Amino acid sequence: MPFREINSKMVEATVAPGAKIFSQRGAMLAYQGDVSFTPNLQGGQGGLASMIGRRVAGEATPLMTVEGSGTVLFGHGGHHIQVIGLSGDTLYVEADRLLAFDGTLRQGTMFMGSQGGVMGMVRGQVTGQGLFTTTLKGHGAVAVMAHGGVIEVPITPQRPVHVDPQAYVAHHGDVRNKLSTALGWRDMVGRGSGEAFQLELSGSGVVFVQASEEKL
Repeated sequence: MPFREINSKMVEATVAPGAKIFSQRGAMLAYQGDVSFTPNLQGGQGGLASMIGRRVAGEATPLMTVEGSGTVLFGHGGHHIQVIGLSGDTLYVEADRLLAFDGTLRQGTMFMGSQGGVMGMVRGQVTGQGLFTTTLKGHGAVAVMAHGGVIEVPITPQRPVHVDPQAYVAHHGDVRNKLSTALGWRDMVGRGSGEAFQLELSGSGVVFVQASEEKL
């Protein structure tokens, strides 16, 4: 795993010859060694198709390619950082949550309507998140950003998880999502808490939830 958590808001990445790391532009705080930073125009490991998909999806968060030999400190906006390891599975994450990720991971874009049907599309409109979500697949590590820290909540066939859409960060595993309503009397009289919609995740996997309803 190329990332080491320095504290809750900084990670150190080890850059090795012949390997790549992709990060958000402007996320580099400091580095040591012979390391280069170049704008990424090919959509990460997913190539041109990934770049086009992300632009169409509104998920085209600018990336830079990090190469060479040395160590790099990453952080952004004072946000809390969580490192997630992948062992051949796929991580579903909002593009603006990505701080940095292993260059071995293949990047793509998933239309939210394909998970949860029409409700997936509704989720994008209601939460302000896009109708598309970035996917990262393979063996490697991802550093994601969140407000107030992140906890991992297991999802099992017997116990689906309901998450406030604004608190959702990412998930992986054999998981399906849909938007459900929790309309109560407070909402009926116009005094709702803003939690009339919940993201229901079912199946087997893990969902990462931030300790805030604030968007990045």
